[in-house]
Amino acid sequence: MPEENPYAAPVADFSGIDVDATQPDKLRIASQGKRFANLIVDQFAYYVFSFLVGLVMALVGAVDVLDSIPDLVFGILVMLVYFVPQEAIFGRTLGKLITGTKVVDVQGRSPTFGQVIGRTLARMIPFEAFSFFGGKGYPVGWHDSLSKTRVVTTR
Repeated sequence: MPEENPYAAPVADFSGIDVDATQPDKLRIASQGKRFANLIVDQFAYYVFSFLVGLVMALVGAVDVLDSIPDLVFGILVMLVYFVPQEAIFGRTLGKLITGTKVVDVQGRSPTFGQVIGRTLARMIPFEAFSFFGGKGYPVGWHDSLSKTRVVTTR
């Protein structure tokens, strides 16, 4: 039997956690108010980021590229560039940083790159924002449930 290493990092067992939006204490699911604040801040930051991308492309003379890309495709690309690196690397966007929340998988670990891509693409589902009604004040939206992720309170 191997000896226990007193200097080993502690290990948390999240295997028995049932992520139920009606029991927010288990993973401390972020409240509806925090999720709404995330939406407002991230939407504003996304628009500023989109403007800056367009401005840079115009300044470097890539106006022909901008004209050849349909607006919807440009919006999707900018959304992927805005959300994916932030959530994949840090587990947070600017809105989540301000509100003290972060993205985790349903076991409480950092989400995979595929889950972050899935979250971002699911945000484009029409009326997805309405999926946050319910949950008794601790909502789990479609872009959370489809990607098997949650947004939790960190402070």
